[in-house]
Amino acid sequence: MGKVGIIGVGQSSFVRGYPGSIRELAFDGFKEAMQDAQIQTKDIDASIIASAPEYDKQRSPAGVIAEYLGLIPQPTFYIESICSSSSTAVKVAYSMIKAGLHDVVAIIGFQKMSEISSSESQERMGRGADIQWESPFGTMMPAYYAMYAQAHMDKHGTTLEDLARIRVKAATYGQINEKAVYRKPVSMEMFTDPESNFSAPVAKPLRVGDCCANADGSSCIILANEKKAKAMSKKPVWVLGIGAASEAVNMAGRDLLTGLTVGIEAGKQAYAMAGVTPKDIDVAEVHDCFTIAEMMAYENLGFAQPGEGKDLIASKETYKEGSIPVNVDGGLLSKGHPIGATGGSQIRTIVLQLRDEAGEMQVKDPEIGLVHNIGGVGLYGNVTILGR
Repeated sequence: MGKVGIIGVGQSSFVRGYPGSIRELAFDGFKEAMQDAQIQTKDIDASIIASAPEYDKQRSPAGVIAEYLGLIPQPTFYIESICSSSSTAVKVAYSMIKAGLHDVVAIIGFQKMSEISSSESQERMGRGADIQWESPFGTMMPAYYAMYAQAHMDKHGTTLEDLARIRVKAATYGQINEKAVYRKPVSMEMFTDPESNFSAPVAKPLRVGDCCANADGSSCIILANEKKAKAMSKKPVWVLGIGAASEAVNMAGRDLLTGLTVGIEAGKQAYAMAGVTPKDIDVAEVHDCFTIAEMMAYENLGFAQPGEGKDLIASKETYKEGSIPVNVDGGLLSKGHPIGATGGSQIRTIVLQLRDEAGEMQVKDPEIGLVHNIGGVGLYGNVTILGR
């Protein structure tokens, strides 16, 4: 059936308070991807729009955005799996192309989180949990990940300093990523300075510095079948493996609280499909919505054994010059997290790395890259492996 390649990638700047409409926001990422692919809208057979609808004032945004982008009368589809929406859309697009239904598919992920107030946003995040059994008790995203952090600390001896090191790394690269929300340096001292906002508690043990920020943004990934990819692109990046998994919504239904089972299972699937192991990965993007989330991803993906993720960051092995560079674009902790756009942004980073086009963030000669994108508190998980 042939391979599926990525021929174009794009992303808007991630910002706090985008002044335009969602269709204009989506256009920013789409325009960059179309220029990257050097194709026209008539070359796209179908589009998939990805977002978390509870943040959108526009009902059924796919039709509105497809029309604005000139992607009608081609079919458009809408995908939602919370924070992993756009990487889920990549899997769907890949499947449609492999099935022969379409030759070229554009995935546009977006979120304008400033459409609603912070209090409204928190309430909607809470509804990502079970609205019958958990969210009525006031559960929020930081509190959920704080439970994972406490469990990880209790079992593996992980410390606040270990978590802070992850944020320091994120800021190291966020400073040089022109698309990122947070572009300032971060030091370990900021986490212990009572005058620094970074040390302020959010949900014990997590502090402000351990949490990513909401943002407005869009991303776009254009996939094509092997024939079209080779004809349209001088440097197609190939989809080698895709894995996906889901988990019980309620925490009471989960057996593991020191890692995310969806990351483990999706990773196993993607590694098997690609025919590679964790040691073959040259550069990775993982879902670091909180510092503990990146720590768990190291271990869930096999970059470190359970409990040894802290050693990986302490030795700077996940820095650009290390044995397994992770989130060298600043990750969600620096870029911000516009929910529907995040997975596409992660994939864009890895594509640029594999094409040696990542600028100051470039890792030396990567051949294989991995993207780990989580929806909710480990409710959904996607792992995508890409290669030159």
